[in-house]
Amino acid sequence: MEHRHEETPTPVLLGTGADEPAGPALAGGGHGSPPDAVFIASFAEFYRIHHGRIAGALALTFGDAELGREAADEAMTRAFDRWGTVSGHRNPAGWVYRVGLNWGRSWFRRAARRLPWVEADSTELPDTADPALRAALLGLDHKYRAVVVCRYFLDWSTERTSAALDIPTGTVKSRLHHAIAELRRELESTDDADTLPNQAPQGTDR
Repeated sequence: MEHRHEETPTPVLLGTGADEPAGPALAGGGHGSPPDAVFIASFAEFYRIHHGRIAGALALTFGDAELGREAADEAMTRAFDRWGTVSGHRNPAGWVYRVGLNWGRSWFRRAARRLPWVEADSTELPDTADPALRAALLGLDHKYRAVVVCRYFLDWSTERTSAALDIPTGTVKSRLHHAIAELRRELESTDDADTLPNQAPQGTDR
């Protein structure tokens, strides 16, 4: 599946919580100012830790491995351009996931207008515990799939998922409840319902 890099508007930053500074932002790296060594080292460490998991999460969300990687790359590029600010957020990884999610959704909208038959390529997606579970997950609507990916694949807390997706915590819980019910119904037909946990993970705020 070929994807074109097209210039898109800068996405809106995350809602309350994820985009509020949690500590001092790094100097350098702003628009018009060259980054210093500390700035570059800080971003390089962030990229090393988070790029692969965010790319995998976006791939599962979109059902398309290549688009997930491109969306993660685009979001990381924008994070680097704004690292002096993004590094001070409570959840920089959530900011990157949200930007990648917005970019990928924009790509789908543009592609659907040009190529109404475009379909996601589900090859080379991150492994899940069971192939039937992955197939059922890809059958969910994007808004439910994104919550499942954040809570289970990324192991984020309800609050962190709420900030990353810019939706209330109550919406996270209701969408997760709906998604798990849908997944369970789908998997019961294949005797794989036991692969789903009985309750959502606690999640982390790291």
